[in-house]
This record gives sequence, structure tokens and C-alpha cells, in this order.
Amino acid sequence: MKTWLLASVATLGLMVASGASAQDATDNMKKLQGMQSTGTSMDFRTVEQTGEYADQLKKNLENINLPDGFKIELYAVVPDARHIAVGPQGVATFVGTRKQNVWVVTDRDKNRVGDEVKEFAPSIEFAIPNGVCFSKDGFLYIAEQNRVLVLPAAEFFYESPDVAVGVVVDQGELVPTSEESFNHTARVCRIGPDDRLYISLGQPYNVPPAEKLDLYNKEGIGGIISMNRDGSDRKVYATGVRNSVGMQFNPDDGKLWFTDNQVDGMGDDIPPGELNMASKAGENFGFPYYGGGDVRTEEFKSEEIPADVVMPQVEMAAHAADLGMDFYGADSFPAKYQGGIFSAQHGSWNRTEPVGARIMFTPLTEEGTAGETEVFADGWLTDSGEYLGRPVDVAVMKDGSMLVSDDLAGALYRISYDK
Repeated sequence: MKTWLLASVATLGLMVASGASAQDATDNMKKLQGMQSTGTSMDFRTVEQTGEYADQLKKNLENINLPDGFKIELYAVVPDARHIAVGPQGVATFVGTRKQNVWVVTDRDKNRVGDEVKEFAPSIEFAIPNGVCFSKDGFLYIAEQNRVLVLPAAEFFYESPDVAVGVVVDQGELVPTSEESFNHTARVCRIGPDDRLYISLGQPYNVPPAEKLDLYNKEGIGGIISMNRDGSDRKVYATGVRNSVGMQFNPDDGKLWFTDNQVDGMGDDIPPGELNMASKAGENFGFPYYGGGDVRTEEFKSEEIPADVVMPQVEMAAHAADLGMDFYGADSFPAKYQGGIFSAQHGSWNRTEPVGARIMFTPLTEEGTAGETEVFADGWLTDSGEYLGRPVDVAVMKDGSMLVSDDLAGALYRISYDK
């Protein structure tokens, strides 16, 4: 009886604490939207940037192979570092995670190394805030698993625990709550040349059941959606996408390019990963009829393929897990790389001999299509098959250098070129 009573009291305590936490989070959001202080402590959670851990990460970088003239250095220790949003004023860099934190990295002395890494907006309770992206006029968007927030003047308010915040998509309305899953939860976002917000929505399954397709196509799950920056006028931009965790608009012609992770369990060498180009709204990129490239899935091999399916611009190595990408629009790197695409391969669990853990480069032709993809940086995957790191995203800095995030090591690296 005593054991049962103690267990019941403990359970009740957890329920009360959970309820209080949820209420606190709701109260904080209301206060922040009313430009009121929440009383959150100024004692920020920060990340140590020196010591044995940082020293070992620097040593690991000695294994990285780069073209002549390039070098890679540790920019900052950032736990669980995923997608990167470089502030348009160059004041700070914001880093999403698949956990509960968004980190903000500041290089205060401008020596091209992050001096301070601290928790961003601790008065807000985030849930898988992987997708971070800026508008040109300084609004930071955070795409969570099932909510989208906007934070005006994030490069100003990051010094405080309280921030100006607006809700673009309410909790539970980015995808139907019935389709919330533990799988493929990392959203990414971009602001398009039409000043609309674009968000990729990975679908929960390896290959979804046929009865889910109508719902998913209607909601944009397994696709890319767009909306006005205030959340209105939501539309499905692209379908037939399994789980895109990287996209960017070509600054030259405004077309949207995106990576896609393909079907597991089909073998080491199939299906290929993808780098795609969307020329207009309404295109279908073939999933789940294709598992990747032109490889048919077992589940849908007898089904008729939708008309006018758009095939990938580049077929990448199978199960390399192509994630974040960015166009190189600066001029610090040699001319060969200017206007091309850098993309990160994270490496997949679904391969007997792992591949990936590297940065790829894809040039563009004069017609705006993909040239031949090549390895730009590798060495995070050792000859014995051990990961020293797993790149997730790339982002071009204002000085023309490039950041690479690594969620295994928990770090940002900076790649620069010595002319």
C-alpha cells in the first residue's frame, strides 16, 4: 500500500509539474506577444568554448580533406547543431536543433571565431526548432515540428531572455495532430523571392500507406508548402517529396532547389539521394511511386505514376542522407564555386558500409541546371567506418566564408579560402 501511495504521489507531482510548465509556457507567450516582461532569469545557459572538448574538435579537423587553398577551423561549440540562419546584419548566427533549444552564436571581436554561444529566447518553450531562416528585413522564422514562430529584430533581442514574437502557425496546425510523429520531424524554411514563407514537411513513414496520400497531398505533407509571412494564404507548392531537410532559392533565377532523403531498406546501393529543382508551383517529384531517382518502390510498383513527374537534377550516393544546402553567392571562393550549390551529406543508418559525412559541390550550367557534382570536403568518416562528425547544414557568411554544422560533434566549422 505504501509503495502504491508513494508511486501515486510521484505521478501526481509529475502531472502537476508538467501542467505548470505548460501553463507557464502559454503565459510567457501571451506576455511576449503583449511586449511584457516574463520575469525569466537573465542567467542564460551558455556553452563553454575552450577546454579539452574544443581542443579535441580542433584536432579532429586535421582529418578533413579540402581543395587547395581552403582551410577549416572550429567556429563554435554548439550542442546538437542543425540548421543555420546567419543574421542579415552579421551580428549573430542562430542555430536550430532537433531538441528544445535554439542557440545564438556571437563573434564579438570579429576574429572569425564564435566567442559566445548561449540559449536563445529561454522564455519560450520550443519543440524541435530545427528550421531557422531569416527574411532580408531581419525577421527570424523558426519552424518547429508543429508550429511556426516569427521573431522580429532577433539580432537585437537575443541579448535578453524576452523577445518580440509572433505566431505564424499555431501549435498543432502545421500538420494535423493525427500525423504528428517521432519520425521525419525536422522542418526547414526559407523566404522566397515572392516574399512568401516556404516550409518542407517530411512525411512520417518510410513509405506511407496508400490511404494516407490524399490527406498528405492536401496538407503538403511529403512536400513543400508556402504561405504569406503572417501565415495566411497557405498553399501546397510541391508534392512527391519524401523528406526534404534542405532547400534554397537560386538568387539568379528564383527557382527553388531542395535535397530529398530517399527510401530505406532497399539495399546499400539503391535508391539514390536527390538534389531537385522546382521551376513552378504544383510540380510532383515522384515519391512514393519512386523511392529515389527512377527506382520504383515495392509498395507502389503496380500503381500508375502521376503524369509529368519531375526527376532529380542530381542523383546522389544511396543512403548518404543529403540535408542542408546553400548557394554560394559571395566572391571569396574561387570563380569555380561562385553561383554553385554546397550541400551536406549527413550519412544514413541504413547502409552496411556507411557513406556521406561530407560536403558536396554542384556547379550550375549557363541554363541554370546542375553540372557534375563532386566532393568538396570529407574526412569525417574514417576508413574504419567511424563518424568523427556528421555535417547537417551549410551557410554562407557575410565575409564569404562558409559555416558547416555538425550535430554529432555539436559544432559549427568555418571554411575559408586564402587567396
